[in-house]
Amino acid sequence: MSNQKTLSIIKPDAVKAGHVDSINLMIENSGLKILEKKEIKLSKEEAQQFYAVHSDKPFYNELCEFMTSGPIIVQMIEGENAIELYRKVMGATNPAEADENTIRKKFATSIQENAVHGSDSEDNALKELNFFFKDI
Repeated sequence: MSNQKTLSIIKPDAVKAGHVDSINLMIENSGLKILEKKEIKLSKEEAQQFYAVHSDKPFYNELCEFMTSGPIIVQMIEGENAIELYRKVMGATNPAEADENTIRKKFATSIQENAVHGSDSEDNALKELNFFFKDI
């Protein structure tokens, strides 16, 4: 077990629907701590840079468009095995396949508009946190 930091993004669909507080309650109730958070609006260039790893995928342009469609909440969260724990709290990318009592089961409307993002590895957590929060 190790103490880790990871990135959480509450995506435009969940922000617009007013689910930020409910999502953060689920995060905190899981034992994770929100260290920093800020509301931002990604530019097209920022979204393209952040999601560059997916630039060869057919959904890339749609993803960038969606992520710039409204404000997002970026958060640095911390806890024991935070990356794995937060991914469990988020649930499967497809809300239809997500476990009960996960963020995506409760708040996502589709595989594209799936409410939240979380880092999938320690390397990506560091890169993603540094994208939004300098000097991690």
